[in-house]
Amino acid sequence: MKTALFLAFTFLFFGSSTPAPVLDISGQELRTGLDYFVLPVIRGRGGGLTLESADNETLCPLFVAQEQLEVSSGLPLYFSPVNGVIRESTDLNVLFNASSICVQTTLWALTYDESLQKYVVATGGVEGNPGPETLNNWFKIEKFDDDYKLVFCPTVCDFCRPVCGELGVIIVNGIRRLALTDDPLKVMFMRV
Repeated sequence: MKTALFLAFTFLFFGSSTPAPVLDISGQELRTGLDYFVLPVIRGRGGGLTLESADNETLCPLFVAQEQLEVSSGLPLYFSPVNGVIRESTDLNVLFNASSICVQTTLWALTYDESLQKYVVATGGVEGNPGPETLNNWFKIEKFDDDYKLVFCPTVCDFCRPVCGELGVIIVNGIRRLALTDDPLKVMFMRV
């Protein structure tokens, strides 16, 4: 009996070690198996997230970008391989639920763009299989004030030392590309 009371007190005093669930704009928990739009919280700076080529001359590879028009919701996406509820600061894969003419997946992957001298979010990642081979495919959603931000700082490999940072928008040739920046994009999630 004393052990049960001690454990109950410890849980109440120190709280749960389970991260809080990520909530959509209606207050519902984000869940696997459902599609969402990722939208900017601050209006007037573009719309939802989508796929774009790096320039107007090549179609592939595709990168993650923000729609130019504020009224556009972008493309639906989903989260994997977490089962059930999506939680803050938890490693996950992000995939657009869209087809592409490019011979690559629509799963996000962080890549270094030599021409920009920056880490940008591209597509073509491999789903699941946490470890050093898939390190660049893991992202997190973290609380940012009363909203959220997207972060790259995977913990799927105990001995790996990845570059870590927040995802924000850089404008390259008129395209609003998602990249590691010092100015994170404050986002919200809307169920499709």
